[in-house]
Amino acid sequence: MLVAAQGLVVAGLGISMLVMLLTGRHADDTVQALTGAVTVLALAVLPLAAARGLWLLRRWSRGPAMIVQLMAVPAGWQMAQNGGVWLALGVTIALIGLAVLVCVLSPTATEALGIGPREPRDG
Repeated sequence: MLVAAQGLVVAGLGISMLVMLLTGRHADDTVQALTGAVTVLALAVLPLAAARGLWLLRRWSRGPAMIVQLMAVPAGWQMAQNGGVWLALGVTIALIGLAVLVCVLSPTATEALGIGPREPRDG
């Protein structure tokens, strides 16, 4: 659920960037604003695909989920360095990233995804 929430937040940011572009609130450079919005929307695909894969217990989904978290933790740390509201936001992002890493690396998740050593079957 946390990975899906991350993807939805990133997708929401991309959509808001497009809305600002279409309503004329982003007057600096139209091409740059459009490129930024499309890039953010493309970045939302990774956590959303990973969340769907984790939900369906697909073993391939652990890698993309971990990649997203390995990007979120240092990004959150950098945001927290700015203080104020950025501190709270950065700490939240970093803690969610760490929590998801712990979850996807746990023995329970590893077993559920069919990763790791398998027990021998009888007969």
